[in-house]
Amino acid sequence: MYRKGAGGLEVFLVHPGGPFWAKKDAGAWTIPKGEIVEGEDALDAARRETAEETGFTPDGAFTALPPIRQKAGKVVLAWAVESDCDPAALRSNLFSMEYPPRSGRMAEFPEIDRGAWFPVGQARDKLLEAQRPFLDALEALL
Repeated sequence: MYRKGAGGLEVFLVHPGGPFWAKKDAGAWTIPKGEIVEGEDALDAARRETAEETGFTPDGAFTALPPIRQKAGKVVLAWAVESDCDPAALRSNLFSMEYPPRSGRMAEFPEIDRGAWFPVGQARDKLLEAQRPFLDALEALL
């Protein structure tokens, strides 16, 4: 999601939940994303994952951005949509994992623990390095 604020272009990023990411900030934020279910349309999957991870269902004209191939070979698809949301209203789905490690106890954590709007320059510092080309593509689009 992006919006045009008084200070210019802003993008909405989310911070992964769980103990591994708890103390990470710069280079740890991401776009809302997830897996495509077999037979599911990729844009429908993006909309579903955004709703599951944030509770938000942005409406508007979605524009495909060029796919990114990560170092491990995974291809990430993304769309740009002009929309707005209140990060304080974010509600994420939960995942379970053994925590603390080797304790035998299962704990639940939000998949996304927070979201925020960032000016593009600050978003470059916050975003996972592999996803930064999406910012370039968004700026070129606009």
